[in-house]
Parts: sequence; structure tokens; C-alpha cells
Amino acid sequence: MTDTLPYAEVIGDPIAHSKSPLIHNFWLDCLGIEAEYRKTHVTSQGLAAYFLERRADPDWLGCNVTIPHKIAVMDYTDDPGGVRERIGAMNTIASETGGPLIGTNTDAGGFLQPLLRDKWKGESAVLVGAGGAARAILFALTSLGVPDITIMARDAAKGQALLDRAGIKGRVIGMADVLPPADLLVNSTSLGMAGQPPLELDLTPLAIGATVYDIVYAPLETPLLKNAREHGFKLLDGLEMLIGQAALAFDIFFDAQAPRERDDELRALLLAA
Repeated sequence: MTDTLPYAEVIGDPIAHSKSPLIHNFWLDCLGIEAEYRKTHVTSQGLAAYFLERRADPDWLGCNVTIPHKIAVMDYTDDPGGVRERIGAMNTIASETGGPLIGTNTDAGGFLQPLLRDKWKGESAVLVGAGGAARAILFALTSLGVPDITIMARDAAKGQALLDRAGIKGRVIGMADVLPPADLLVNSTSLGMAGQPPLELDLTPLAIGATVYDIVYAPLETPLLKNAREHGFKLLDGLEMLIGQAALAFDIFFDAQAPRERDDELRALLLAA
């Protein structure tokens, strides 16, 4: 690939672990689209300079945003879809050269896809974390009409602010508290990611037949999912959400539908990487 190809990318700190380039470049190759997708390390202090440089690049189509920038990037973007108010975090930014940066969020839709596919019908959920990904996931859970939501967070005030923004009652518990008998447990933190401490929870209070959904994908079977497997719970891994949100972003960047009929092949590629 040459440097003159149109390109999109993912930014974050850290970023070396990201599998997004494998996903998007696989789809681009499948469809014969002359473009590429990269990953770029951007620190919090470097965000302003990054966007200034990219807006002037005629080949830049936009970027996905990962930890820890999903909230901070809202300071640099226009928001025609009301994402600031509805979700409070952005993970996808697109722009025409020199034009405004348009921010949106594909995390919520990507998170929902496997639950909708599996026809999940639970009444209660525990969401671990209160960061940018948690905001999108909470929005997704409320859109499903889940009536009973608990936030598990280190900072109770941050967890309560998340519930208040979503306009739901819910409740907040600490990381050392006992889990309620929920139908769904979601880890939206980086705990369990390679190089990070594991998320250590006693899963026995969860409801029989509960689903445990970990959005971490490196490693694919996190300590949390290994624990859930041993308890006999249903599992959803981080590739589910990663591929789902990537497909929505792919359409935005490259104006083409991702070839989801090749998901099995893509998962095999990602697992081998």
C-alpha cells in the first residue's frame, strides 16, 4: 500500500494491541476497495495537534477512538446526531478535508448486535465501569428497555453521574461488593486486558443462565470469561462488539457495507494474529 491511498485509522493510548486494522483491511481486501486502515498512537496531550494535522490531509477519511479518548474527543467535534447528550462519548469521527470533524458512536450498536442475534430477553444487568465505553453500553441497555441496571465502579460518584446522564434510577455498587442476581454482566473496563490486572469477581450470585459479556478482546478469553465458563454461564467475547462497531464505522469511512457473511473467516484471522 502507498502513502497516497485514502485511509482511516484508530487512535488511542495504548494502541499497539488494537485489532481494528486487521478487521478493516480484511474487509477492504474482500471488497477490492483501494484504501487502508491504520493505527496511530495519540496521547491526551497530543489530541489537538493530531486533529489539526489530519484535517489538512486530503487522504484522511476519519478515525475510530479507543481508550482513553472517547470523552475528550468531544471537545474537537461537531455533533449533529446529539451523541453528547444521548451517550456522552464518541468513538467514530469523520471529516471531509478541512471541514468540520463529525463525531458519532458505533459502540452502542456494536454492543447490541450479538444480544439481538441471540434474542437476549433479560430483566437485569450489571455494568462494570463508568468510562466512555460504559456510557455507550448503558445507552444500549436502556434502548433494550432493561428495567434493572446496576453500575459497579471504583468511584461511586462517577457511576451515579452515568445513571443520571442516562435518566434512569439504577444503583451503584463498589468493586468489592457482592453482585446482584443479574441476567447480564458486562465488563466495560480494561481489566483483564493483556498487561492489566484481571477483573476478579464472585459470579455465583448471577442468575441461572446469565450471560457474561467482556468487551476486552486481547486476550479473547479473559480471566472473567474463563471464570464464567467454569460457572456454566453464556459467554460473549470482545470480538463480538469489536466487529459489530467496526462494521458500522466501515460504512461511514468507506461508504460500503462490510461483508459480514465472512465473519467466521475474520474471527479465525483475528484469533491467529
